[in-house]
Amino acid sequence: MNDSAALISDLHLWLNQRFQVNATAANATFAMRPPANKTMSVVLIVILFIAMVAVGCAMDVTKIKSFLVKPKGVAVAVLCQFGVMPLTAFCLAKALQLRDSLAVVVLICGCCPGGALSNVLTLSAGGDINLSLVMTSASTVLSLGFMPLLLFIYCQAFPSLQGAVPYGRIALNLIMILVPSGIGIFINQCRPQYSRTIERVGFSTVALSLVVVCAIAMYQLGAYGFILLFPPLVASAALMPVIGFVLGYILSSCCSLTHAERRTVALETGCQQCQLAMTIMKTAFPPAMIGPLFLFPMLVWFFQLTEACVMITAFRCHQMFTRKRKEKYNPAHTEDDAVTERPQSSPKL
Repeated sequence: MNDSAALISDLHLWLNQRFQVNATAANATFAMRPPANKTMSVVLIVILFIAMVAVGCAMDVTKIKSFLVKPKGVAVAVLCQFGVMPLTAFCLAKALQLRDSLAVVVLICGCCPGGALSNVLTLSAGGDINLSLVMTSASTVLSLGFMPLLLFIYCQAFPSLQGAVPYGRIALNLIMILVPSGIGIFINQCRPQYSRTIERVGFSTVALSLVVVCAIAMYQLGAYGFILLFPPLVASAALMPVIGFVLGYILSSCCSLTHAERRTVALETGCQQCQLAMTIMKTAFPPAMIGPLFLFPMLVWFFQLTEACVMITAFRCHQMFTRKRKEKYNPAHTEDDAVTERPQSSPKL
């Protein structure tokens, strides 16, 4: 791919200017050593398996059926997930004039389904946790068809990506996530007493493992890990979640959802499943094409968490001040007030 060579040249020039890295396009390709590269791929697959088992344990078939009877909230969420976010990623790639090899990384993150992070944030924001879980379940299943289709559609605008994106391998990765999800659903239905423990341990293990994987990858890559600080990449990672939050809330408001449902849809829209994006980039694409960019989803995840926490904190502060204002202007009635306000009986004639 000619664009890859041009991208490597640009990134090397930027590294030389910003970090005084003595590198040229001839002496490095941004790829990890083969044993480390293979080990990293296997570890990411295991992490994704654990994550999807935990997501499956959080799925409740009865709640899913209840939302399917009244699918308005789920329909809005699916529209946001597979309509708003892929379009946002595409617009960012074009607006920031990303080279094709960088654009495909941004598009993969934008086309991914919702993840477990949105469920945790929904609880913190006082949203509808049942809707959040159903949305995560629906987007995970629907991504099997939507994600390859959307990538194919949007990649047509990038000439060097036509024929270079391994849609078959991406679909295979998506099929693989249905198996652990099914295992989690089975555990939740047959052994519900264990599902909550597996869910908590699974999510904690995944979060810790991703941090360790990123640390090892950065060590292996050395100075080339600073490629993630390339300004257009940072801008894409920072803007994509917040645009998703805002547009998700606006669209759900236009559809007259409740305030709790609006917060849920907003968080679900802005939070993508980063471990799936990392696994797809690492296992489906050749190392020479992606290189250290498979760590880009972790940069997105960082901004997802940071921006969501800021928004939730602002919402909680608004709730607290609003409650205090109501208590100030609506004091509780005392017994003396009740006696005063009690109508006096007319005297007997």
